[in-house]
Amino acid sequence: MYAPPMVLLTEQDVRALLTMEELLPAMEEALIAFSRGEVQQPVRSVVNIPQHQGRWGLMPAVWGDTMGVKLVTVYEQNAERGLPTHNATIQLFSSVTGEPLCMMDGRLITEMRTAAVSAAATRLLTAPDVRSLAILGSGVQARSHLQALKLVRSFTDIRIWSRTAANAEKLAEECGGHATSLEAALDGAEVVLSAASSPTPLLRGDLLKPNAFVIAMSAVGLHLREMDDATLRNAAVVVESRAAAQQESADIVQTAAPIHAELGELLAGTLPLPPRNKRIIYKGLGIAIEDLAAAILVYRKARG
Repeated sequence: MYAPPMVLLTEQDVRALLTMEELLPAMEEALIAFSRGEVQQPVRSVVNIPQHQGRWGLMPAVWGDTMGVKLVTVYEQNAERGLPTHNATIQLFSSVTGEPLCMMDGRLITEMRTAAVSAAATRLLTAPDVRSLAILGSGVQARSHLQALKLVRSFTDIRIWSRTAANAEKLAEECGGHATSLEAALDGAEVVLSAASSPTPLLRGDLLKPNAFVIAMSAVGLHLREMDDATLRNAAVVVESRAAAQQESADIVQTAAPIHAELGELLAGTLPLPPRNKRIIYKGLGIAIEDLAAAILVYRKARG
């Protein structure tokens, strides 16, 4: 029997085929399926490369008639080299026959699906009239999140903080926001995005509004925290995967913070939404089903 040739897609191909508007509902569908137990997915395996300060992650998942694996590298020092800190490839297979279907660049998918899931959480867990957004960071994820979050909420007060003031000013000019100090960015902000890599927590409970909605997605691994204890105290914590959070989030493990729900459970309505009069934290780690769902979307569009 003749097997069709495997499709190869570059980042430019992915960029031409994938839109945030299509990706957002695809992420919601995938997370609901995951929380319903319809997805086979282990927690990612990570190989450390200490001699080059790098990490290499393997993220497989099986959903319906398709399975895939993302191979992702994280080299934070690449920023100093003018290179992306995250690089990835995604391989798709038929789960029916095991045949390879497609190999595509995964860097852009990682960038976009992360922001799309945060936007889905924001649409579900915040009031429609929130207007103030604080962004900690000025890199790839800050920009991707701005694109995604503007699809679900109309922000009129966008505050940007970055360790490099010039980068904050540039992003503020791009998005119509204003660059400010960390303290001023957090003070009273209704929605707070943590998108800055830091060896110490940037999210401080004493600076946050008591009922702020926090998107914490910049610290993955048991060696790194982005929230101090006060941020998590009495907060409702929402995650993509309980299993992943218990193995990959130092913020949750070190504070023993209870998990209110998986995002897929809330999207499906199988668990109640947390009350909006208390702080809600979406702790995003990124899971394989998100990459698989995004890659399936791209592959189907490429095949016509």
